[in-house]
Amino acid sequence: MGGAKGRGGGEPGASSRPPSNMASCAEPSAMGPEPTTPPPVGVPPLEDFEVLDGMEDAEGEEEEEEDPSELQPLEDMGQPPLEETEQPGALAREFLATMEPEPEPAPAPEEWLDILGNGLLRKKTLVPGPPGSSRPTKGQVVTVQLQMSLENGTRVQEEPELVFTLGDCDVIQALDLSVPLMDVGETAMVTADSKYCYGPQGRSPYIPPHAALCLEVTLKTAVDGPDLEMLTGQERVALANRKRECGNAHYQRADFVLAANSYDLAIKAITSSAKVDMTFEEEEQLLQLKVKCLNNLAASQLKLDHYRAALRSCSLVLEHQPDNIKALFRKGKVLAQQGEYSEAIPILRAALKLEPSNKTIHAELSKLVKKHAAQRSTETALYRKMLGNPSRLPAKCPGKGAWSIPWKWLFGATAVALGGVALSVVIAARN
Repeated sequence: MGGAKGRGGGEPGASSRPPSNMASCAEPSAMGPEPTTPPPVGVPPLEDFEVLDGMEDAEGEEEEEEDPSELQPLEDMGQPPLEETEQPGALAREFLATMEPEPEPAPAPEEWLDILGNGLLRKKTLVPGPPGSSRPTKGQVVTVQLQMSLENGTRVQEEPELVFTLGDCDVIQALDLSVPLMDVGETAMVTADSKYCYGPQGRSPYIPPHAALCLEVTLKTAVDGPDLEMLTGQERVALANRKRECGNAHYQRADFVLAANSYDLAIKAITSSAKVDMTFEEEEQLLQLKVKCLNNLAASQLKLDHYRAALRSCSLVLEHQPDNIKALFRKGKVLAQQGEYSEAIPILRAALKLEPSNKTIHAELSKLVKKHAAQRSTETALYRKMLGNPSRLPAKCPGKGAWSIPWKWLFGATAVALGGVALSVVIAARN
């Protein structure tokens, strides 16, 4: 009985079963030897042994009431009758005494998928998607239900329907990298290090700097992204604005790579070919939006030290708006970073002329003028060094005036001129 009861309620992992199963497993031991009780699922012949063990007392009483005259002679006592050894109760007792109960297999541990292999971004399926469900691909527009919490369980964000384009860096990297590994309809838990969330900046006031997050994500839908050529003017404006705002959010977190990517996507949405006619007002809106995105892209590229790309972005802005102060200022800064002070200073002066009260341009221009003066002094010293030390050159003769060398050059030039005239006269006479 001890072995059978241990299998019913004391095995490791039994607590992971549903409460209803636990209750059904406890009924046989509470009710006693009820032969009509159906055996619980998954527990084989041990319930039969329990029934046999419950019949031992009745069989013992029958044996005590037997007639002593029917007992076998003493000399036969060493060899028990065959019927006695084959009694079901005895076989059951002998089997239970010698058999060690086999432990049930422990439940499989909760499996976490290490997405990047560094342990900093992991995913665990809580509710699998329905059979036949598919996974989203890059470029599709997905809708998720999101609950975001700190490691201590404090909930910091809840989105019943968050819509974004997969792979476009519209959201934090933890979502962009984990959602492609989910089936539509699946609910998963994602734990992410701060570098895949909001990084050293955090997100005031709810998410502190360097905060790791726990995300509970349910992937609701995944559909193909829009065809840019078929978008109307207002749809283009809305899409480009969303991408620009994503870029601004990345820029504020000092993630300049993702910011540049979002600005590029916004410019692509604006400049792609269109099969739908647009009004003049919509075209003007798109042009203004393009200028903003190019200016922000230049700022991101400048932060990344991508000077050639930043210079190209500023030049594109100035093609549309030659008096754009931000583009002039950033172009001057790019040229200054490349050491082209003689080109940067006139551009900054043009920007200052457009906005004389701008203290940032004033400070940058003053700094460049000083650097340019220092650069010219360095170049002058270098040229003197290349030509030799002037203090070691031979001194001038005191009898010679300052005009001695120029008069020699003038006399030689006069002689050459007269010779040329005489030669011309001779040639003309011969002809």
